[in-house]
Amino acid sequence: MLADLLARSDSDIAELTRYLDGLDADARWAEVGKLKRAQQRMLYEKAAAAPAITLEHFASGRALEEVIHEGLNTLPVPAPFRRFQKRFCRTTAGDARLFGYNHGLTTSTVGPGYFVALATEGRPHWVARGPIVIDYFQVPDAEVPATWPKVVPNKQGVQRFVYGGTRDFMRRVSTHVSIGAAYKGERPLDHYFVLCRR
Repeated sequence: MLADLLARSDSDIAELTRYLDGLDADARWAEVGKLKRAQQRMLYEKAAAAPAITLEHFASGRALEEVIHEGLNTLPVPAPFRRFQKRFCRTTAGDARLFGYNHGLTTSTVGPGYFVALATEGRPHWVARGPIVIDYFQVPDAEVPATWPKVVPNKQGVQRFVYGGTRDFMRRVSTHVSIGAAYKGERPLDHYFVLCRR
């Protein structure tokens, strides 16, 4: 069990990767989709030693092709509201960034929480947090999939309290799984979320 591996002080990210890569999709999500805050924190710490995650982990293939990652966060809200999806796509320009938004029970009330994902290379204080940043200071400035909600800035409406001024830093866990840590500006929030690519 993933929780048992995380509880062992001698387990490393390579062992966790092998375990998760050996599961089928349903079993993999069943494992990562029940991790509690302390376990996600531990997973994020262990993932510091993982190979660098890339944008291709989140979306590859054709421009504007939606790739869905199931997610579970550690926010202090009722369990159903901790479940969500991050949906990513490549841009039509084919540049070194991805567009995305958050889909879940709160999307219609809070807002879509649009973001731009890009590499942290060149920013040493960010690189230490993770190779990829999901940046809510930025929103898509070009075409997104037609099925996605209207793009709105994160300083607008209720979503400014959730997404405004926030960045998530991502680390690789396995072929399908990643772990993120949330920051408000430059301040770590000690909140995490795990993603599992469909």
